[in-house]
Amino acid sequence: MSSHQQDIQQGERFKFGENWSLFLSLVDEERIQSAEHSLQQLLGITDLTDKRFLDIGSGSGLFSLAARRLGAQVVSFDFDPHSVACTTELRRRYFCDDAHWQVMEGSVLDPAFMEGLATFDVVYSWGVLHHTGQMWQAIDYASQRVAAGGLLSLAIYNHQGVRSALWKKIKRFYCRGRLAALLVKFLCYPYYFTKTLAKGVLLHGGNPIGAFLDKSNRGMSELRAWDDWLGGYPFEVAKPEEIFHFLKARHFSLENLTTLNGHGCNEFLFIKR
Repeated sequence: MSSHQQDIQQGERFKFGENWSLFLSLVDEERIQSAEHSLQQLLGITDLTDKRFLDIGSGSGLFSLAARRLGAQVVSFDFDPHSVACTTELRRRYFCDDAHWQVMEGSVLDPAFMEGLATFDVVYSWGVLHHTGQMWQAIDYASQRVAAGGLLSLAIYNHQGVRSALWKKIKRFYCRGRLAALLVKFLCYPYYFTKTLAKGVLLHGGNPIGAFLDKSNRGMSELRAWDDWLGGYPFEVAKPEEIFHFLKARHFSLENLTTLNGHGCNEFLFIKR
């Protein structure tokens, strides 16, 4: 049995890959273009031609696909075999047998695996490293794969103090088994459903289901995002200044930062000096 499967059976890890498997049927041209646009905005680059791009925790593979379509030479890896399968499927659909897109199974916490990789012009890990159980070690290993002058793009959960501690307990309870997950969904889904309907009315021309159909948020799915948030364990958080100082000590300069007040991810773009 793999360590990934053991973590799930012991209630120490959310089934991220299974959630991505459900998302895979929703991937279409509009979502891909939204992911491309998101990646371009985040990196401040419109064209990735001949750039070496490492996607750490590739999930569905959508952003690996976006990077490849923008011209990058892509290496994708994930700890979750289901996520690896999702990324492999997107590669098969859009870049079958492409020599410039490699998909691997591996852990960012495995020093031998990480050292076996090359260095890259762009290292990208959106909403992943805070789910490893050893976030700071994961950030350190990820930073070592950035070539001189290269970019490190991260999204890390915002530190909310007591609320973050409460969410950690909820997420861990969710992962205890099917009944626990159903209970959390039963308690939380009505709130998210109502909130999403209101969002549709306010932002989508009065259409209450508009937010459910919206593909502009990084190409993601509203429904799949609910489960990812509710069950996303392991769960760690950081204040923006903590990430800044940690990477400054490793010779990175902050190029761009997008922060938020509530729960969710702060986005960072660093350049290696």
